[in-house]
Amino acid sequence: MDNQSDPLAAEQWFFSSLIGRDVGALDRILGDDFLLIDVMTGSEVKKPELLAVLRSGQLKFEAIEPVESQVRLYGATAVITGRTQMSGRFGETPFRASSRYTHVFVKEQSQWRLVSARGTRINN
Repeated sequence: MDNQSDPLAAEQWFFSSLIGRDVGALDRILGDDFLLIDVMTGSEVKKPELLAVLRSGQLKFEAIEPVESQVRLYGATAVITGRTQMSGRFGETPFRASSRYTHVFVKEQSQWRLVSARGTRINN
């Protein structure tokens, strides 16, 4: 998928790549210094750690449904806030979560790359 056109296309590619465990695509879309604040634990997860846990099959996303999103552009930086419903497995343990998130994308060499992601769980 082309993620050069706009940050929302890049974000959709990110979600699709997580579900498909497409580590090659994730390696291209994530910035080298990518940092995720985990929605379930609040822990910091760097790019190599995320790719490794997906590659191993320990983490599997079955669905990620964006419920809403808003993009704010600041030159070569885009901040996307939104909500998702997600489900999957960590090891043998299934999970379901509703979350609010903030994603920060930076345009590098005509490509939007995700450099920071933070999720906050919404208790239903």
